Amino acid sequence: TLTLCGGFLFIGMKDKLSIIIPCKNEKDNIYECIGLIAKQVGFDGTKVIIADTSDTAESLEWVYKTQLHFRNKLDIRIIEGGFPAKARLEGSKLVDTPYILFLDADIMLFDKCVLLECLGYQTDLVTVPFQTEKGFNWIFRLFDIQQTISNWIGTPFAVGGFQLWKTEAYWKTGGYDETHLFAEDYWVSQKAESMKIHNTNGVWTSARRFKKKGFLYMFILSIKCYINRNNTNFFKNHQNYWI
Repeated sequence: TLTLCGGFLFIGMKDKLSIIIPCKNEKDNIYECIGLIAKQVGFDGTKVIIADTSDTAESLEWVYKTQLHFRNKLDIRIIEGGFPAKARLEGSKLVDTPYILFLDADIMLFDKCVLLECLGYQTDLVTVPFQTEKGFNWIFRLFDIQQTISNWIGTPFAVGGFQLWKTEAYWKTGGYDETHLFAEDYWVSQKAESMKIHNTNGVWTSARRFKKKGFLYMFILSIKCYINRNNTNFFKNHQNYWI
């Protein structure tokens, strides 16, 4: 299949990329997230693995409704999830494509060419900046600066909400550690030998974590993560993140 994006033709990409989405009680977020994946140029038939641990009837209904509604566009599979690290690890074990995307259920890919463009980089790991709700974008722009500096000093950080890996490079890090209950995305991404931040304004996410925990809490925690970047036991404690 030939598809058009940015004035260029591309061959269907379903054999190049698999997508893993941890999910717990996301309700209609998972439906919208996967609906936007289905609109990505060139990715018809792509394998999407929902690692689900929902425990409410409404959320479970949305997960199965999503699989049903988009079955003609995507190869959607549902597996048992857990905390994000375990969900991502279990999903990654089922990947047989050269690239793997870890995407969160509240990440919305409004840029229809973003996956094609990210696959164009010759680097181990690609991530993107996020847009969010009014009044909170300044926090993400500060994070962009912090992320750029981290990349410069050799400890790259890609939020687990959007991590596009070369599968071989991902496994070279050891993959996600299912015993990690917090900042498991930082633990893995800092081991990447090279990372690119793809410039786009078309990836949106909720500000719910900042609304709940506050900027200061998140900022201090990011500093602690850097200090403990080689201390695996630090990441085995949830640091009150899920409370």
